[in-house]
Amino acid sequence: MKKLFVFLMTVLCLSIVISCSNKKEQADNLPQMVDVALTVKPDPGKMNEPITFEAKVTQGKDKVADAEVIFEIWRSKADKHEKVEIKHTENGIYRLEKSFSQEGTYYIISHVTARDMHNMPKKEFTIGSPSEPEDAAKKDSMDGMEMNGEGH
Repeated sequence: MKKLFVFLMTVLCLSIVISCSNKKEQADNLPQMVDVALTVKPDPGKMNEPITFEAKVTQGKDKVADAEVIFEIWRSKADKHEKVEIKHTENGIYRLEKSFSQEGTYYIISHVTARDMHNMPKKEFTIGSPSEPEDAAKKDSMDGMEMNGEGH
């Protein structure tokens, strides 16, 4: 009986050790998050002069060249949002140059889907004199998104 108890305790201890090491391996194998660094240059910008928008997409130390990137741009309090699909430029950078013919406060969201992950940083920028910003209390970070079950 004593030998059976020692055998069962040994099997139980080994099971626990193996289980813990498998969980650590699984945690080590999880992919890193896709990071998006969104920049607007210059800010503030001038009317009818190009503004450069860049989304630098990385995953850990990897520069992601195969992401799906859509820039959504709109003037504060406007109902219409312009969406532009952006192609990879170089070194994980997705770039758009655009001019604006109206002064005011604007917003950009970069919708980035890469490696089964989605990231949507948002920036506010100004062209000329700022206009009244959107009311953050009434809006949420999902403004302008079409929720029709399709991916971006």
